[in-house]
Amino acid sequence: MSKLTDISYVKNILAKHGFTFSKALGQNFLINPSVCPKMAAMCGGSENIGVIEIGPGAGVLTSELAKISYKVVAVELDKRLLPVLEETLSEHDNIKVINGDAMRLDFKKLIAEEFDNGEVVICANLPYYITSPVIMRLLEEKLPVESLTVMVQKEAAERICAAPGTRESGAISAAVNYYAEPEMLFKVSAGSFLPAPKVDSEVIKLKILKKPPVKAADEKMFFRVVKAAFMQRRKTAANSLSAGLGMPKAEINALLEKSGISLSARAENLTMQDFAEIADLLSERKDST
Repeated sequence: MSKLTDISYVKNILAKHGFTFSKALGQNFLINPSVCPKMAAMCGGSENIGVIEIGPGAGVLTSELAKISYKVVAVELDKRLLPVLEETLSEHDNIKVINGDAMRLDFKKLIAEEFDNGEVVICANLPYYITSPVIMRLLEEKLPVESLTVMVQKEAAERICAAPGTRESGAISAAVNYYAEPEMLFKVSAGSFLPAPKVDSEVIKLKILKKPPVKAADEKMFFRVVKAAFMQRRKTAANSLSAGLGMPKAEINALLEKSGISLSARAENLTMQDFAEIADLLSERKDST
């Protein structure tokens, strides 16, 4: 068992460096000894594939990633954790810790400089408050990575991995499915963290697709349609699209009928192909005006 999952050891190290947990940063460090080895084994890193970790915390997952990959670059926002990580990861010579913000960092540049544009996967225990923004930024950047393996709040995992056209789906589901093939890996109980959050977590894997599952003439329009459709989940897709796109209801109805979509359908009933067809019709309409 890693000493980094020993609560007393971790608390002593943190106290030594004057570190206290920040609620604002959503800090919850893993202490369950079985979680990180399992997560590292499933993330896809190897002696030929590098790993970028976001939010290493005290370094427990980082240490496990270093055992299975030739190089790990860990991106940590909180400067207070840098001396902690320097101590907890001192036995590994294949880890580089960078102080940076995952929402601002130039990951393409990082991959080029640190991994010589070789094969890379991303692994992270994401704070709940930035789960969707970070995942979407990493996907939208179209980074040269094989997959994202992330631990997120269980409810968020279910939304992210939901298949479009199902009751659980939302805007994040459609967006993720456009870029990747999502998979639920395993559950992580709240008691696996220090301090313990109020909800359970889930580790999920997003395998990056070589090309989207549907072809949209205008990607920006596709995502505008998805976002607008889910703005008012309790209303029909027609009503939500009308409000979200600022278009007369009659025009939206005409587009849906042309796409063969029921006017009583809700956004959760629409497939990826439905969204693409609506977007293409809107693009054609825009080009003809």
